[in-house]
Amino acid sequence: MKICVICEISGKNKNIMTKEETLKDKWQAIQTKLSNQFADGETLNVDSITYLIGVQELGQGARKFKKDEKVALMHIAVCRLLEPFGYYEFEYYDEDKWPHYKSIKELPFLKAGEQTVLLKEAIVNYFENEI
Repeated sequence: MKICVICEISGKNKNIMTKEETLKDKWQAIQTKLSNQFADGETLNVDSITYLIGVQELGQGARKFKKDEKVALMHIAVCRLLEPFGYYEFEYYDEDKWPHYKSIKELPFLKAGEQTVLLKEAIVNYFENEI
């Protein structure tokens, strides 16, 4: 079942878009903007954008990160992205000023494609509401 939202175009003219179409459009706009800004026009994927959000949330600017730090940045981003959905809650900053989150509720089992949709929705939400 598709959930529809009504988007007012102008006056009495209305266009009905599904939630999936709206998400797709918003995702593509974010993806294009970030790709142009950080990847010289090459298209960034969900993982790349998640990594950039991790760097942003760490707040230490762009620098070289070790492999284990890159994994931690991805974890920070996922926790931050899923925090508004009630899965994680910010707990504290450690002595190196890295944020730590605690799990509030267990993530549901999702197929790979469903995980990607959830992350895209969370990324769109992040850029609409947090930045």
